[in-house]
Amino acid sequence: MGVVKRAAAVVVPLALVVGGVWYGVSRHGSSDDKTLGQCTTKVGRLTVVLTDEQARNASLISAIAIRRGMPAHAATIGLATALQESKLYNLRGGDRDSLGLFQQRHSQGWGTPQQILDPVYATNAFYDALTKVPNWTTLPVTEAAQEVQRSGYPSAYAVYEGDARALASALTGYSPAAFWCHLPKPGAAAPPAIRRAAGLRDSLAPAFGAVEVRVGSGSRLELPTSSTARGWAVASYLVAHAAQLGISSVVYRDRGWSAESNRGWQHASDSASADSVVIG
Repeated sequence: MGVVKRAAAVVVPLALVVGGVWYGVSRHGSSDDKTLGQCTTKVGRLTVVLTDEQARNASLISAIAIRRGMPAHAATIGLATALQESKLYNLRGGDRDSLGLFQQRHSQGWGTPQQILDPVYATNAFYDALTKVPNWTTLPVTEAAQEVQRSGYPSAYAVYEGDARALASALTGYSPAAFWCHLPKPGAAAPPAIRRAAGLRDSLAPAFGAVEVRVGSGSRLELPTSSTARGWAVASYLVAHAAQLGISSVVYRDRGWSAESNRGWQHASDSASADSVVIG
């Protein structure tokens, strides 16, 4: 196994594969399309680059932890486990009857194959098991993951702990503006704002529970948030799912993200209200 690259301030044109997950330094200011479909997390000196599919699953794992009222440590454990077990892909096979994000087994009582292949079900099943582990909130990530998974390679989770911490910090909102994706701009015309708002509520419900979505001036959609951390968590989730939700831009507080840009969150001239995430 290699070591995850911890990027310095100087951009180095180097990519690294660790355990099958592609990591690299984000190409800020690049004029080519090599970063299209990539999602970047940058916390401190650590940069983690995922595909958009991996990022969608990572944001779901983090959001469900928030919905359940669990600390960021739970999201870190869940992410480290999924990185090791499936590289954050919803696999339709694995060792023996293992399936899904966490490679859960029908024969071991994790649910039906159809349930295990549902990322929402699988993530909740993982957290259900985690909460039954004594003192899980104070256990090291790799020990807590092993208590749930009973893997034949218990030390493997440690390989991904640093990446999982960075992802959890960004996707639960504790590291503001630390997660972004570079995606093609949605090509289809947006549906009417009221219908779009209803679709967005339905899409967010499995991850965050009931979410209020308002139609604001200019038919923009506004999502009130109860705290700054939750606001950034919701904003990051929307960015991760932007291609599926037809989202071209997200603004929160004084930062804005645009799907077509590979520069991450930039200072927004038209700032959103302090307590709402605004979608374009």
